[in-house]
Amino acid sequence: MQNGFYSVTGGMVTQFNRLDQISNNLANMNTNGYKQRNHIIGDFMRIYQQERDELPLHNHTKEAAKFFNRSINRVPRVVEEYTDFSMGPMEATGNPLDLALGDRDLFFAVETPAGVRLTRDGSFKLDEKGRMVTKEGYPVLPSAYFRSRRPLTIPAEAAQIKIDGSGRVEYMDPTAPDTPVYVDSLMIVRVDDMQSLKPEGENLFTLEGGVKEADLHVARGLSALKQGMIEKSNVNPVRQMTELIETNRLVEMYQKAMSAQMDDLNSEAINKLASIRA
Repeated sequence: MQNGFYSVTGGMVTQFNRLDQISNNLANMNTNGYKQRNHIIGDFMRIYQQERDELPLHNHTKEAAKFFNRSINRVPRVVEEYTDFSMGPMEATGNPLDLALGDRDLFFAVETPAGVRLTRDGSFKLDEKGRMVTKEGYPVLPSAYFRSRRPLTIPAEAAQIKIDGSGRVEYMDPTAPDTPVYVDSLMIVRVDDMQSLKPEGENLFTLEGGVKEADLHVARGLSALKQGMIEKSNVNPVRQMTELIETNRLVEMYQKAMSAQMDDLNSEAINKLASIRA
């Protein structure tokens, strides 16, 4: 068996996984509130052993045979995938239903068919029922949702919708233009361990076993919400394109190494074995 062939194959698979992740980041570089996903590339020996074992064994012995897979364990592989929760740039839109969160550990809570989920995308709108929803149509939740089980709803006659830094929602009633009408407050939650969040598609995050009331720490007394602004993706397109080129080159190198293992070495071995010497 040629260990080199398996090592090269494992390295190529790792780079294919990296290509998929980079492509996904580039595809979402214009997605509001998107958080970049990254891979950590490592190997068994580096991650799980503090130092290399000392093996004072000669080759081709039974004692050395049990360490045969040592070279395969050095194959580069994806050992961890994580989300970069750094803040994306803020963009002013002037839309009163566009909201941006000024702290990296804050999230909006929305209701989906699979349950409550979290998002950083604050590009909201009103549906035909007057509910504040995401662009996918998921209702945005008020702070008292787990008691009332009602989404945040704004009447059709509402004018001059105002949402302050703590998420308090008010509007002006045309029949009483001097008195703001309080609607509700947005559920803005703070997540302590953000790496416990799992991306679920549609720019949503969940937790292991789903998002439950006990998991949420509703942030109160905030001043971090910004109305009329939107947080853009934190993907750096220049860096991602550089990594894409680097990964493609690594794939090409692995392909050449694989060809050398399969063609050149095998041909040389066959020629030597087939040769007859007196």
